[in-house]
Amino acid sequence: MQPRDLKAEHFAAYPPEARREATAHLAMFRQLPLSFIPSLLREVIEYDYKFPVERKAIDRELASLSALSEAQVEEWFGEFAGLSLASSLEEFDWVNQPAQFVEQQSAYLWSTHQLDAFRKAATDYGERLNLAAPPEPLPTPRLGIAVIGQGVTSFDGHLFRNLRKYGTYFSQLKPDNGLEQLLAGVENRARTNPAPYAHWYIDGGQAVAHSESVTCVSYRGLDQVRTTLLKKMQAQISRPGMGPEELRTYIARLTPADVGMEEPSDPVLDRFQLKLLTEGSGTQIFSTTFVQWTTREVLRRAQALTLIVRFAPRQRQRPMNELLSNTHGDTELDAAGSLVDADMGAYYHWINQQRLAGGDRSSFIVWFEAHGQAIAIGPTLPRGTESGSSIDLARLFSLVAV
Repeated sequence: MQPRDLKAEHFAAYPPEARREATAHLAMFRQLPLSFIPSLLREVIEYDYKFPVERKAIDRELASLSALSEAQVEEWFGEFAGLSLASSLEEFDWVNQPAQFVEQQSAYLWSTHQLDAFRKAATDYGERLNLAAPPEPLPTPRLGIAVIGQGVTSFDGHLFRNLRKYGTYFSQLKPDNGLEQLLAGVENRARTNPAPYAHWYIDGGQAVAHSESVTCVSYRGLDQVRTTLLKKMQAQISRPGMGPEELRTYIARLTPADVGMEEPSDPVLDRFQLKLLTEGSGTQIFSTTFVQWTTREVLRRAQALTLIVRFAPRQRQRPMNELLSNTHGDTELDAAGSLVDADMGAYYHWINQQRLAGGDRSSFIVWFEAHGQAIAIGPTLPRGTESGSSIDLARLFSLVAV
């Protein structure tokens, strides 16, 4: 089937809001080339489970495309239309399985030496779309916080090596009640700038008490879900003929109910948490990996205005079969190794935050939990310097949270 043959009934299996969006823009969809439209439908089909900022982006994109004249459609999508596709792709159910179509299309374009042409077409499209539908201005500058080193009593290494040149290193902080002070600052920002899924708290262990105005995801809070998922993965791996691709397809089709999320109070958050465990590599078994991946996804998808991340000790590395089946018994933790992981994870956190809109006005804090060391980055703080000021975390928070 070609896009020109699309009818409203083709979207009958879409969730309610996604179906409404698709049918409302049916006329525009019919004008798009087959090499492009599944990439768009891959986002539309998940509309019901998207964060507000993602929905707004989809709405802006659909509105911009619907406003194009016939000549503009040819200009925007001429490069896509020039790509040749296999007949098997044309026969594929790209309406209901757009993500799978995109994967197969990528493999075909690579095998036929058309991937560079597709990449150029996609880049040109993105630039045109950004000019036609620029992102909305932020209500307040972004703030990121990483708390690292839980359970480490002493460390002789050089922390914050990658971040020191961007901010001020504090060596004499007062660590007492530091986590509570940072969370209080985050909660105050959430009350001052209320918005769904704009303010987040991610914990690699058990989350501490926090305000309901802050969206929370924790590794321990998903213990039962992770256990159920690992059992399902182990059962699939033991089946004859089960390979990596088949396992990936099986995992991708799981729903929150399949892994024990029987009464979703928040379908958007439940679907997000499931994807953290089914799309991330190692998120099911290593808490530091879980935190790093969740941080990346919260910034990429929800584009959080405030994000506090607390790393916890992960289990020591063991053979993968043991990790998946948990045959080793009691989990042995590696606090020092986890600190090294978290230090690098904090650096990635900052990089991903800077890639978002308003990066030049954003701020960042990394604190060695229960210790007097931290680094703070912000527009008002000097770079590459050290401070011996004896201040607490509440005061440090106030220096960067403009």
